[in-house]
Amino acid sequence: MSFVPNRAASRLPLSGYLICMAGICWRESLRFVNQRGRFLSALVRPLVWLFIFAAGFRSVLGVSIIPPYETYILYQVYVAPGLIAMIQLFNGLQSSLSMVYDREVGAMRILLVSPYPRWFLLLSKLVAGICVSLLQVYAFLAIAWFWEVEAPPIGYLTVLPALLLSGLMLGSMGLLMSSLFRQLENFASVMNFVIFPMFFTSSALYPLWKVQESSLPLWYVCQFNPFTYAVELIRFALYGQFEPFSALVVAGCSIVFLIGAIIAYDPSAGLMGRRGGPDAAK
Repeated sequence: MSFVPNRAASRLPLSGYLICMAGICWRESLRFVNQRGRFLSALVRPLVWLFIFAAGFRSVLGVSIIPPYETYILYQVYVAPGLIAMIQLFNGLQSSLSMVYDREVGAMRILLVSPYPRWFLLLSKLVAGICVSLLQVYAFLAIAWFWEVEAPPIGYLTVLPALLLSGLMLGSMGLLMSSLFRQLENFASVMNFVIFPMFFTSSALYPLWKVQESSLPLWYVCQFNPFTYAVELIRFALYGQFEPFSALVVAGCSIVFLIGAIIAYDPSAGLMGRRGGPDAAK
């Protein structure tokens, strides 16, 4: 991929771009449908937190009235937005994990040497991953509804833009990380060192004001964690409210991560060229 469009890409019709994006999305959807274990694991992980961890602390860690809530809430209601963001985080990194494989021996290896610009191929991969994560999130919300985690009816619609933006940020971060590894095993082992620190050092499990009272250094870490703002963006949107600062941080991080991934996958300027990507043999 180069930021200067080549002649082959400039001659491609708009319908060709749409067909290419639809094909990538369709392939990702088929992979998701055929890998039922992936769907179950995406639901089991947050449901374990909701049914066991949150239920065990529901009477101990009730949350006082803080925005966007208008009354006292149970602990499982508070952690639900964080668990939604965790679903997107896992999905974004799993999608990038498949990118490591596809880049070497799969379909993405062929696409990366096609006339389509790489920024478009990476964006299509992100869109496909976001669509899959939306299915997982709404399936989780449907199950959580039976566990007294009920948002206002309009919240299930107003949360959609927040899910798209947070999914873009977490997916772009995963793509940027995938450019650093050529072997599937290396990237899979690093995932745990990224997922759990981001999850625990955020507002997913506890309000930031409680963190500030307990540990000021940890509060600073939470403040610089972009996952915190993805959680808060989802939390407010789920109750029909807009949190502008969180939206600004998530949008800014999305742009930075996406540009970084595009540069990293550029064989002439990024890490892929120095590590022997698909175009290195040319």
